[in-house]
Amino acid sequence: MKIARTVAFYTLGCKLNFSETSTIGRQLKEAGYQKQQFSEGADIFVINTCSVTENADKECRKIVRDALKVSPDAFIVIIGCFAQLKPNEIAAIEGVDLVLGASEKFNLVQYLDTIKKREFAAVHACEIEDANFFVDAWSFGDRTRAFLKVQDGCDYTCAFCTIPLARGKSRSDTILNVTKNAQQLATAGTKEIVLTGVNIGDFGKGSIGGKSKAENFLELIHALDDVQGIERIRISSIEPNLLTDEIIDFVTHSKRFVPHFHIPLQSGSDKILKSMRRRYLRELYEKRVAKIKSCMPHGCIGVDVIVGFPGETEKDFLETYDFLNQLDISYLHVFTYSERLNTDAVEMEGTVPIQERKKRNKMLRILSEKKLRHFYAQHEGTNRPVLFEHENREGQMFGYTDNYIKVKFPYDEYLTNKITEVKLSTVEAKGIAGVELLEH
Repeated sequence: MKIARTVAFYTLGCKLNFSETSTIGRQLKEAGYQKQQFSEGADIFVINTCSVTENADKECRKIVRDALKVSPDAFIVIIGCFAQLKPNEIAAIEGVDLVLGASEKFNLVQYLDTIKKREFAAVHACEIEDANFFVDAWSFGDRTRAFLKVQDGCDYTCAFCTIPLARGKSRSDTILNVTKNAQQLATAGTKEIVLTGVNIGDFGKGSIGGKSKAENFLELIHALDDVQGIERIRISSIEPNLLTDEIIDFVTHSKRFVPHFHIPLQSGSDKILKSMRRRYLRELYEKRVAKIKSCMPHGCIGVDVIVGFPGETEKDFLETYDFLNQLDISYLHVFTYSERLNTDAVEMEGTVPIQERKKRNKMLRILSEKKLRHFYAQHEGTNRPVLFEHENREGQMFGYTDNYIKVKFPYDEYLTNKITEVKLSTVEAKGIAGVELLEH
């Protein structure tokens, strides 16, 4: 009797990476492999990397070492954005056996047919121009919410970003296939879907079967709103220039889309936005926030911002700080600029000292905490629906309201993966405690 090989996964980076890891995991399971937790050890470790993460090389090396500590003879596979950008660099890491680029990662099962430890890693990474097809993916079973991939790649040329080099041109699934996948998730018991991609507002670009698709993001969300069985749909991150009034109006009155937007800003200085080659200025961003809040006063708005971009003076940073401080937003994701090879930003003048970058990051993280506490405090004493998650953390369970307020409650297995009406009470720094159940 053949003994099934075991496989463990480690995923770095975005929701899109998690959806793809989950899909590759299902492919391996169908091929007879048995999934293990990373800490349990396995015959094969698959590490899905990210090029946005600072110190991607250092992180990758550490995870490889951790894998070999628990399973010294394991076969190590590296996939993902960093594997596409730096395949030979990764192949040189001690213990790595196989490196798969942007398109090859979905053929992992075939590469594992004849696995064996080797002195030098095998590298299979295509030219990024050849990564011009769309592979659908979704996460399932790893957490309460499912991440559903609808788009991949990016046609933007932001000065700081390596994603187009790692994932290629913008391309999309079809509305028909996305809704089919969403229905499949609903049938499996998923209550909430998060739409993911590199630039999801660009949905409709690309082609399938060589035929151009006349579809767009607004049409996609209209179609998804009619999928039976899914109770919530969340838009992950959408560019401000692609977040139209029509999209905001639709979400306001939709059956399933929740009042939560994550909108990258990157800088509150028009000078820096132009230098970054972003496709909007702060006035447009301000209008988008105002429109959301006029339609959905209870809506949650998250913001991405980069500090320390080349040429960002103290005056430019304070302009960003003041802009964010006056905006009616809910939280920030703050990134410290780090140099990336093959980007235009790395050649720009006006390098900001590392210590100054760290100081600016800290200032914005403190501002984010204030914004989040204020947003939570506005909802104290109000009733909201919460989707509770599976995990039991020291007798507590956690969940999120429709507008992305994190809550905790004494663990009750009956509540897992159920949307329950609650009354929000005591505000904590990173969540709301003392939730009172209004139904059970």
